Amino acid sequence: MAVTRVLFVCTGNICRSPTAEGVFRAFVARAGLADRIEVDSAGTHGYHIGEPPDARAIAHAKRRGYDLSALRARRVAPADFERFDLVLACDRGHHGLLRRLAGKAQHGRIAMFLDYAPELGIEEIPDPYYGDPRDFEHVLDIVERASQGLLAALQRKLV
Repeated sequence: MAVTRVLFVCTGNICRSPTAEGVFRAFVARAGLADRIEVDSAGTHGYHIGEPPDARAIAHAKRRGYDLSALRARRVAPADFERFDLVLACDRGHHGLLRRLAGKAQHGRIAMFLDYAPELGIEEIPDPYYGDPRDFEHVLDIVERASQGLLAALQRKLV
């Protein structure tokens, strides 16, 4: 049985991308597809390698039933562009950097995460790092909507 691998990417891998990883992993598990869809996250920069997600991201996610506590930041590696079927950027800057890091043959694997939630009318997940609690809640709202769309798209392909 083929496994689809999804990588979420933000800057430091401590706010947006681990939130996306944790939320999407929970959606996948609830759909009974944990054996068919693998989920990970990484950062474009190595500022926080080995660190857990931001404590605020962990706390807000936990209130909604998502556990981010075991996740640890890592930087995108060249092998990721071969290993993952989808490399999903949280904002346009990440998207451009990922395209520069990847070989041309892997460009088709790189997309914007919010392409899976066009109804939101936004292209980028705002960085909550310098914000307040409402910003972390807003990110969770966005990630949940995009996760629904991504899961639906992958379910159509898995049939």
